[in-house]
Amino acid sequence: MQQGPIQRFEGGRRKRRDCVKETSVSVITAVYNGEKYIAGCLESVLQQDYFDIEHIVLDGGSTDQTVDILRQYDDRVEYWASEPDNGVYDAWNKGLAEARGNWICFLGADDEFLPGAISAYMKMARDNPHAEYLSSQVEWVHESGNSRVIVEPWDWKRFSRFMCVAHPGSMHRRSLFDRLGSYDCTYRRTADYELLLRARRDLQAAYLPISTVMMRAGGVSDSTSALSEAMRAKVLAGGRGSSLATAEWLIATIKFYAGLSSRKTLAKIQTKGI
Repeated sequence: MQQGPIQRFEGGRRKRRDCVKETSVSVITAVYNGEKYIAGCLESVLQQDYFDIEHIVLDGGSTDQTVDILRQYDDRVEYWASEPDNGVYDAWNKGLAEARGNWICFLGADDEFLPGAISAYMKMARDNPHAEYLSSQVEWVHESGNSRVIVEPWDWKRFSRFMCVAHPGSMHRRSLFDRLGSYDCTYRRTADYELLLRARRDLQAAYLPISTVMMRAGGVSDSTSALSEAMRAKVLAGGRGSSLATAEWLIATIKFYAGLSSRKTLAKIQTKGI
């Protein structure tokens, strides 16, 4: 059966200007059927007190009201487009092609910047002129209402074992992508980890010891498939021994299922009111 033409929509302030200016910060958001949270994501960028920001939103052909919401922000978002894609990292690569910022970050459609986040990052960038990767703490929020602060400073010894930073709480100098390339879409869940592993211990990093982002629990990286991908990335991109990476994968998988069992037990208790 012959399929109809692929629908593509786009908009934003850039579509109404003849030229595209360079900016300090590009925020890239990938979204698919994100009508529940996308407005909060957009507002969190618009309400930053650092004004040299462009927000680029790539929608994967949503079937809910996401595109309608993006149209409502047409005069405030720098650029948005909606078309089928090959997953979040494909969308991020499209965003990289559109980005004009000297610094680039990725904000999930269900995540939100905390007030003053970008200003804090840019002060940190000025204080650390050789840094090409900045990370911060992240406020992790579960749907139950529970929250905690996660993420520690980037350190190669720790990072070579597991993803110890959170992508929503990260800022990348454009030259880092010039050096390392774009995201490898054969990794469906851990391409962000794989890309940074390519730099190995040569990554020039700095750490901001405050929370910059509210990140909701869940997502593509919260799965055993992500653990398997991480094992592959550690060996192929990070140079870790396959036996050691396999052992680490086994331990992480056991911990994942133990945590899953604990979460299910807690949910039953809350449901029954025990």
